[in-house]
Amino acid sequence: MNAQIQWDDARIFLAIARAGTLSGAATALEMGVATVSRRLDRLEAALGVPLFSRHQSGYSLTDDGEALLEHAEALEHAGQAFGEAAQQQGQVAGCVRLATAENLANVLIVPSLPKLFATHPELRVEIVSGVQTVNLHRRDADLAVRMVKPEAGNVTIKRLGTLGFGLYGARGYVDARSAGADAATFDDDSFIGWAESHSHLPAAKWIARMLRGRPCQMEANTLSAQMAAATAGIGLAVLPHFLARQAGLICLLSELGADQPIWLAIHSNLAHSRRVRAVADHLIHVFEEQRSELVGRVSER
Repeated sequence: MNAQIQWDDARIFLAIARAGTLSGAATALEMGVATVSRRLDRLEAALGVPLFSRHQSGYSLTDDGEALLEHAEALEHAGQAFGEAAQQQGQVAGCVRLATAENLANVLIVPSLPKLFATHPELRVEIVSGVQTVNLHRRDADLAVRMVKPEAGNVTIKRLGTLGFGLYGARGYVDARSAGADAATFDDDSFIGWAESHSHLPAAKWIARMLRGRPCQMEANTLSAQMAAATAGIGLAVLPHFLARQAGLICLLSELGADQPIWLAIHSNLAHSRRVRAVADHLIHVFEEQRSELVGRVSER
């Protein structure tokens, strides 16, 4: 170690690691690019190791940088905890980044936020969709509501409930198929399925079993696109009960064995943060209130 470390320079290191470029880090930190570059040079000189490999396309972590990333995040968490400790007891303030699926956010979580903000007016929430790309360890988000249980890592998890799925179609499509000779089976039906990148999902596996080698009429990689396709009468889709009911779709099969658990994951270093805890407790309450709605068993056509 060649010089005394300026601990605030760890912010520069984290910002570049997350953005991948000096300009991106400068924007996130509201600093000039030259300042960011100078402070990175100062930090690398103090540590005596290169933290990044410089390329025309941006900055990538070296092995030494990767090894120090977790320690820099610990400094960040400690700084946040220090700031929160200075606040008055019970005060909840600051921004919480919540990663979740767009459909859960739009239909369930966002409508519940006025109640949370009424209790904690100094709290801010940033919704991050595309949960499959979110890395809690890199602080892409503070907490996440997801359908896949984290198997490893420094996270605290809690099961929020179950998302029930059924087979749905538009009224016009269902009425037309009811007049067919083979309406009791699904051999002549068109299906709306998942793109190959999502073939691991229980819904995708159920459709694959039903098709027995036949292609889907349409594939998509989002539930919203599948909902739109089903509503347009393109075919049948495996959809969450609570979303399909709101869209006025008709349920043909209510139990497919494709239900998915809903998990709340929090970076363990933030589990006792007042702002993060306030959002987590709010989500637990919201999902508990909507537990039966999310499971959503309905009468079949």
